[in-house]
Amino acid sequence: MNLTPQAAVMFPGPWEHRDVAANGARFHTVHCGAGPLIVLLHGFPMYWWTWRTHLGALADAGYHAVAMDLRGYGGSDHTPHGYDPMTLSADVAGVIRSLGESSAVVVGHGLGGTVAWSAAVMRAPVIRAIATVSAPHPVRMRQANTQDPEQRRLSRYTLGFQWPLAPEHSLVKKDAERVEFLLRLWSGTPGWPDPETALMFRRAMQFSSTAHCALEYYRWAFRSIQRSDGRQFIHRMRFPVQQPVLQILGDSDVSILGRTYAGSEAYVTGPFDRVDMRSIGHFPHEEDGLRFSEALLPWLNKVHSR
Repeated sequence: MNLTPQAAVMFPGPWEHRDVAANGARFHTVHCGAGPLIVLLHGFPMYWWTWRTHLGALADAGYHAVAMDLRGYGGSDHTPHGYDPMTLSADVAGVIRSLGESSAVVVGHGLGGTVAWSAAVMRAPVIRAIATVSAPHPVRMRQANTQDPEQRRLSRYTLGFQWPLAPEHSLVKKDAERVEFLLRLWSGTPGWPDPETALMFRRAMQFSSTAHCALEYYRWAFRSIQRSDGRQFIHRMRFPVQQPVLQILGDSDVSILGRTYAGSEAYVTGPFDRVDMRSIGHFPHEEDGLRFSEALLPWLNKVHSR
């Protein structure tokens, strides 16, 4: 497939591409359907296109599905700063308001799930409910990375992201082959991603300064542990999530231990549901989209019937 990074970001389909101004930046959003707003947040090393099949499924179910490129990814602004959860929460809340809605359900995978958890606490009036995918509660993730040697070992790749310049080069060299390597490493499904799917994510990582911005998320997370902003974030995240929460994870995820999720519900006072997808890795929505939809859609309908 002859595909440029720009073409990957603006890939056509049964959806509409729009730019939305929010929180002092411009965000690339992809829309499908009409109805209650569902905002979809991707993780690393992906971008909005990871939600391609779910945009249509949500639209068919009567929702307005919006997949957005997070700050520094895809067609969104690649800003020099702003890769902390406080700013990212404000980004999501700002997009929801800019779309003319008072609140929305937020579905986030990986780092996008961390943003969803954060927004539910820091921007609570704008967040109706959250579904987190392969994303333990941030307090549990911090505890596991500092106290659990096995989880720390699985997360050690983030240490390599702390160096200047070299990690960016590693992500994009040889046609961004490391992106495909990480996708296959963390997948629990043989054959996923197929070559065409891998190519889309490889090309998107080569767009503008995405590689640098993607690593800035991990740099903030690691470097802030002993700083006041990092301590304040964890303190704030100990406040309970009062909205409904759905937590989806794959039981074959080799990047996050099952026990790291344990205790996430302790930070939720609203209704809490958890779905463990058997024989699935870090990408449940990609590895088995049908089973993922069978978990997500009934929960969404329940949220909107309250």
